[in-house]
Amino acid sequence: MIVRSIRQKLVTVVMLTTLAALLVSIGTVIAYDLRNYHKALLGDMATQAELLGHMTSAALTFDDARLATENLALLRIRPSVRAGAIYDAKGALFASYRARGELHPFPVSPQTDDLRVSGDDLLLYRRVVENGELLGTVYLRAEYTLVARAIDYLSIAAGVIALAMLIAWLMTRRLGRIVTAPIVALTETAREVVSTRDYSRRAPRISDDEAGELVDSFNAMLGEIEQRTGALETSHHAIAREAEERARAQQEIMDLNEQLEVRVHERTMQLELTNAELEVAMAAAKNANQAKSAFLSSMSHELRTPLNAILGFAQILTSESLPSTLAQKKEFAGHILKSGRHLLTLINEILDLAKVESGTVTLSMEPVALADMLVECRNMTEPLAQQRKIRMLFPDAPGAVVQADRTRLKQVLLNLLSNAIKYNRDMGAVVCDCSVVTANRVRLSVQDTGMGLRPDQIASLFQPFNRLGQENGSEEGTGIGLVVTRRLVELMGGEIGVSSSVGVGTVFWIELGLTQPVPSAVGEAIVLTLEHKAAPVPLAEHSLLYVEDNPANLKLVQEIVRFRPDLHLLTAPDGHLGIELAKAHLPDVILMDLNLPCVSGADALKELRSDPRTAHIPVIALTANAMPRDIERGLASGFFRYLTKPINIDEFNEAIDSTLAFADTRQLAQKARNP
Repeated sequence: MIVRSIRQKLVTVVMLTTLAALLVSIGTVIAYDLRNYHKALLGDMATQAELLGHMTSAALTFDDARLATENLALLRIRPSVRAGAIYDAKGALFASYRARGELHPFPVSPQTDDLRVSGDDLLLYRRVVENGELLGTVYLRAEYTLVARAIDYLSIAAGVIALAMLIAWLMTRRLGRIVTAPIVALTETAREVVSTRDYSRRAPRISDDEAGELVDSFNAMLGEIEQRTGALETSHHAIAREAEERARAQQEIMDLNEQLEVRVHERTMQLELTNAELEVAMAAAKNANQAKSAFLSSMSHELRTPLNAILGFAQILTSESLPSTLAQKKEFAGHILKSGRHLLTLINEILDLAKVESGTVTLSMEPVALADMLVECRNMTEPLAQQRKIRMLFPDAPGAVVQADRTRLKQVLLNLLSNAIKYNRDMGAVVCDCSVVTANRVRLSVQDTGMGLRPDQIASLFQPFNRLGQENGSEEGTGIGLVVTRRLVELMGGEIGVSSSVGVGTVFWIELGLTQPVPSAVGEAIVLTLEHKAAPVPLAEHSLLYVEDNPANLKLVQEIVRFRPDLHLLTAPDGHLGIELAKAHLPDVILMDLNLPCVSGADALKELRSDPRTAHIPVIALTANAMPRDIERGLASGFFRYLTKPINIDEFNEAIDSTLAFADTRQLAQKARNP
């Protein structure tokens, strides 16, 4: 009984100690890993939703479901994401993505910003906001395997604990016999001595360790007290060594925990670096989307403006219900030709810009004599200058020869000279000069006597479609030429610069590398046409006010209305005059362009609505801003109808008729209420 009790106690102590150490260490590791997994999954899903929102903002803006679907398809590289969707601003499903084998339906409508766990799924809703405007909502559903992960860890931990306990039990059983065998023999001998009182009995010496010494001490009785004392001290040393071994085991566990903390810290730093890179990518994507939206809006407006005149006058010429004289047909054809040339110039410059920006422009570098090149450019630009009595001053046959592409160099010089003429004052001057800067560089400069540029205008000079406030002026242009000019000069290894003084004029210069002289040919001249003035329109029973700053568009509407004897047309070239005419004449209907100088069409509408005298007059928007968002904003701001350029004559007449009918009905109803 005594031997069995000692053995049980020894086994119990070792097993409980081992179990406690395993539970503490394994439990700490599992809890720490599950916590980090939860935080990492939530952060990753939030970042993924934010990135998808920025990537699909342009698709939502332009109603491009294909682009949004392509963006969502990128989620296939994330196996944990089972489904994703994009909802538009009205809550309708815009685009969706399902992982292979996924059957769960999508929510009927999106919720507000939310991140929650539902069973084995992690659900995330994130609104897409651009410039304070709600564009839509991103929905993501991912696998949330925290419970399964915890179960796996617990299963592994249970197996590890069971195996460790089994090994500890086997070792304890084996080593326990070695420790307890001498004690059992000694106990049996002592029991026999006590029961028989036979002190001649001796306990068998079955080992040479401390237990053997204990047997010898027992046999020597009191004479061996000193030996038994030594045996006890030896036993204390054994206990100390066991304590040291336990301390070493605990230290090893602490070292493992520290290594785990270092690894977790390194992983956290990697995640933070990845998040920072994602933020930079999101900012770059946002800037790219904004730049693309601005470019598309500007290009749409620039393309539709000349198309309005081309299609409108062409409809008049081909219509059997709108008669016109031969002189008018020639005049209309002149407007079509002028607008067509402007449209061709715009398309060519857009293509040049696209080639330059994509790096697909091929140059044929060769020696080009500046004397021949300046003669060609002079012959091509002097007719333009003579129309406005502008003097053209060129250097006397410079002998410099530059290394350049002949065609592209002529394009650069013609653009600078035509701009100097276009934005000059009547009876002004354009001075072209050539000077050697260094032994290997020559400078060509073009100086005008125009209004000059402010420093802020010079800073924005080489931006596409930026005409520095000349968009609503009388001179046609695209704002692309200087952008292409700078890139062509740089591709030819040169530099371009500008200096200007307000009220004095502007100087554009380019520098190119010199080379050996060769002869070159002289080109032909270009002749531009002028447009004619429109004839007045007679009065009629209904009055129509048209606020438009473009002469060709104004002429087109005048010709359409001229064939309607029931309409009397009033015109205004800007928003201020349009508001004053509306208050003075109280027209039945107002046609309003949106891109007006001084006061925009939207601001003019607000002022008309704030005045009781003009608040009742229906206003129709007639503009080249034809993007879907532009139409929605226009109707939401209070325009009765929204017509886009180019004008469709049948649609234009239907809009005028329906608006007049509405105005007449409202006037009759008002008279009935106030007889």
